Amino acid sequence: MSRYRPRTLALELVMAAAALVVAFPVYILVNLAVRAPSDTSSPIRPTTSPTLDNFSQAWRQGALGGALANSLLVTTVSVVVVLAVSALAAYPLARITTRWSRATYLLIMLGLVLPFQLASLPLYHTMRDLQLLGSPWALILFHCGLQVPFTVFLYTGFLRAMPRDFEDAARIDGCTPLQGFRHVVLPMLRPITVTALVLNTVAVWNDFFTPLLYLSGSAQQTMPVAIAGFVGQYVTDWNLIFAALVISIVPVLAVYLALQRSIINGFAGGLRG
Repeated sequence: MSRYRPRTLALELVMAAAALVVAFPVYILVNLAVRAPSDTSSPIRPTTSPTLDNFSQAWRQGALGGALANSLLVTTVSVVVVLAVSALAAYPLARITTRWSRATYLLIMLGLVLPFQLASLPLYHTMRDLQLLGSPWALILFHCGLQVPFTVFLYTGFLRAMPRDFEDAARIDGCTPLQGFRHVVLPMLRPITVTALVLNTVAVWNDFFTPLLYLSGSAQQTMPVAIAGFVGQYVTDWNLIFAALVISIVPVLAVYLALQRSIINGFAGGLRG
């Protein structure tokens, strides 16, 4: 029978302190989001008369409906394409050990070494020639190319550490390599898939520079750019900014709550592996 020891108490106190550190910015965010603009008291002081007018004003003034739809479209399509392409590319790179496989892997890894800012101007001209400027599809094409090297790196490392026994058994039973990947390997990639899903979703959803570059001058915008529009040269309405930030967080939080069990199991499986 385990006893409640001083070490357990110290660990609980550390965890409680860490939880307070994480919760404090969230408290400030929500507290200011529901505070009237006329209330100029300290952000730490709880709001005595909360209001939801900030959310409706932010929604109308920032055109957050269209921005939210664009962010959802860009993030969903980009992440799905990145995961599908990266998993299919990483499988032969991890299982085939010939020179061309290693050379191809190193070539893909150059995408992790070279900063994408070096290609900003050529990519901008390419998007212009393709007549994609001002369209969310320019962002989708950009993020698919930007996130694939890192995701291939994750998948390849996971596949190299995974035993081939089940694949060999499937091949003996008559499965083709593609069938073996679909029915045997892909279910075993769930931990790293969940990890890649979370990392890519956060990276694409929070991207500010790319939408600002490719959607500038058009009516199309994403949530980070729409929120930045509330910051003026002389006047900044922080209550609307915080309300818009809460609106931006809600979709990601809803997806996390819906997939909470899968995400936790995926990370736990990755740690066990």
